[in-house]
Amino acid sequence: MFLEWLYPLVKYFTPLNVFRYLTFRSAYAAVSALLIAFLFGPVIIAKLREVKFGQSVRLDGPESHLVKTGTPTMGGLLILAAVTTATILWVDLDNRYVWICLGGMLGLGFVGFLDDWLKIRRKTSDGLSAKAKLIGQFLVSLAVVLALYLSRTPETTLLYLPFFKNPVADLGIAWIPLAVIYIMGWSNAVNLSDGLDGLATGLVIMAVIALGIITYLSGRADWSEYLGIPFIRGSGELTVFVLALLGACVGFLWFNAHPAEVFMGDAGSLSLGGVLSILAIVVKKEVLLFIIGGVFILEELSVIVQVMYFKATKGKRVFRMAPLHHHFELSGWKETKVVMRFWILGGLFAIIALSTLKIQ
Repeated sequence: MFLEWLYPLVKYFTPLNVFRYLTFRSAYAAVSALLIAFLFGPVIIAKLREVKFGQSVRLDGPESHLVKTGTPTMGGLLILAAVTTATILWVDLDNRYVWICLGGMLGLGFVGFLDDWLKIRRKTSDGLSAKAKLIGQFLVSLAVVLALYLSRTPETTLLYLPFFKNPVADLGIAWIPLAVIYIMGWSNAVNLSDGLDGLATGLVIMAVIALGIITYLSGRADWSEYLGIPFIRGSGELTVFVLALLGACVGFLWFNAHPAEVFMGDAGSLSLGGVLSILAIVVKKEVLLFIIGGVFILEELSVIVQVMYFKATKGKRVFRMAPLHHHFELSGWKETKVVMRFWILGGLFAIIALSTLKIQ
């Protein structure tokens, strides 16, 4: 919005030329989202307490979590509001990738909101049925994928692997169902990781930093050619969106750090997981995201392994409890130690992923 309103006035006031620079607008998108989260966080948390939008805690989980019962949830709405506002203020409004990412994030956020609402209304940890949640995720993911496919470039349906400069396959029309499953899978992966104070938020921050670097490089012909990665025209503008997302998550973490004053709820976790995958799809780093978000993958795999082994052995378990973070809690690790160590792993995975951009 500022770009459209203020940059045309550069002929009268030359310092306004800074609005032309992507790095300037990205930096202030992060600052804006951070300030919005800081300023409105206390207000939203107080309002959530007032209307008794408190979290219901699983009774079969660690006993230490029972004290969290009643902590305000749906804090993901703060993230969504901060990202949306900051993005609209600083982004080039003509960029289609930004609107697709923003629309997908808000759509999945709405599915999560409905799930949170039902949990609060029923005063249990059961919200939308698994079928209803999957249908909602499917419809939003399909809309995003079709928007990308119908406005596709020659790169859209190509599959790239880390360490390889050239695409290994053109998925063609099969790209549509695969991309839909991909978005749904990542949305649920972050959702499963949202079980400890600050855990999912901190991990998303690590992934967002890596993706912010990648969107900037992928949107520049010179750097993408130098690194041997796909040049995606227009994807550089996503850096503004990604930095707004970073600022919003950092601002939210201020209130979500242990002991949490608010939880993000499914409104936050489903939308954050989904938008990470959409960003990866746009810049053709679908496979690389499995490294960037390695902790999310471990969390999701722990649930899959636990369920399959439980059914196959008629009641036996691989982990004390799934997702994986609860296993370590029940093994004697304090919540803060689990979170900090998972953050360290998340940062390590992000660094490894970024290193692959040059090693190919």
